[in-house]
Amino acid sequence: MKVSEFKTAGKLITGLGAIKALTDEMSRLSIKDCAIVTDKGVSSSGLLDQLLTLLPSSPILIIDDIPPEPEVNIIEDKLAILREKQADGIIALGGGSAIDSAKVLAATYDHTGPLSELFGENTLSKRRLPLIAIPTTAGTGSEVTNIAILSDPIAQMKKGIVSHCLLPDVAIVAPEMTKTCPQSITAASGIDAFVHALEAYISVNASPITDALAEKALKLIFNSLLHAYNNGENLSAREDMATGSLMAGLAFGNAGVGAVHALAYPLGGRFHLSHGMSNAVMLPHVLKVNAPFCQDKLYCVAKLLKVCERHHSKEGAIKLLLVAIEKLCRDVGIPASLTHFNIPPSCVGELAEEASKVTRLLRNNPKQLSIEEIEDIYRLAF
Repeated sequence: MKVSEFKTAGKLITGLGAIKALTDEMSRLSIKDCAIVTDKGVSSSGLLDQLLTLLPSSPILIIDDIPPEPEVNIIEDKLAILREKQADGIIALGGGSAIDSAKVLAATYDHTGPLSELFGENTLSKRRLPLIAIPTTAGTGSEVTNIAILSDPIAQMKKGIVSHCLLPDVAIVAPEMTKTCPQSITAASGIDAFVHALEAYISVNASPITDALAEKALKLIFNSLLHAYNNGENLSAREDMATGSLMAGLAFGNAGVGAVHALAYPLGGRFHLSHGMSNAVMLPHVLKVNAPFCQDKLYCVAKLLKVCERHHSKEGAIKLLLVAIEKLCRDVGIPASLTHFNIPPSCVGELAEEASKVTRLLRNNPKQLSIEEIEDIYRLAF
């Protein structure tokens, strides 16, 4: 067993009704004049109003217009407002974009330079503002990871800031907070969580701890996503998805993700395809290339998800796994190809060039990919 470390939020509070712990955690962290960071969808759903009824006093600032896949300059604008109001803590309420934004805002409150210089690993050393993260989607796992993804409009690329300073002090994962999640976001974020678990499982950095988390996450998500998609009020499915997403976040936050994510980044940066949707479309095609290099792991997944019989060979079981994954994607409305999003095949070379630069993720992949192989994978996705 190789040496590994395990990173997560300072405290996890999970389960139906977990949101009621918010005020106690604010008191413990000495948060009195908080800022809330969320988005228009969450605000209009009534979840923000629900949160406000729990607070001991009105927040000093509400930032409720975080866009999907936020650009770094937008976060810089919000940072200036945050400093002006002198908030003493942040509550993040939303999906990955809102939580990632809040993580960056909390960690860069004292930072004096442009945020673009922070892309990469270990570029931050401290964080002054305490942070509580409350996800409203079951997908990103952002509430328990040390990663924040922002769009770089100049490079037309999504980039990551990776630092222990981004880990929230508290993550409150309450399944009832995902009930209002729209069907399309339930699908995209759910497949995103499945990708997190699967890529963590086959990562070269996987450990017995991350494997156990990934296995449970894969089973929960595979068996509950369609139920949550078909009936958002199904709290049993919502709870399984919330737990699965959390466990997938814990797995990939420590083992890392691979080529699916690396190839998804340029699609988000250049064509503004959502992170979850990008991962969902690329997943089957990357898996086909990776399969010979992680055969034992994928065979375990096929058996875990019960998509094969005992008499099937490893190769046969993996083929059935790929079929089952593609079927799940179709069942929850994920398009089968990039053509659906009006992305021109002529951009394959540019996409591959950008994806090949995401070495932070590609180095975790079970197969090291050449730029030519990356181009071939993109072609398969059209």
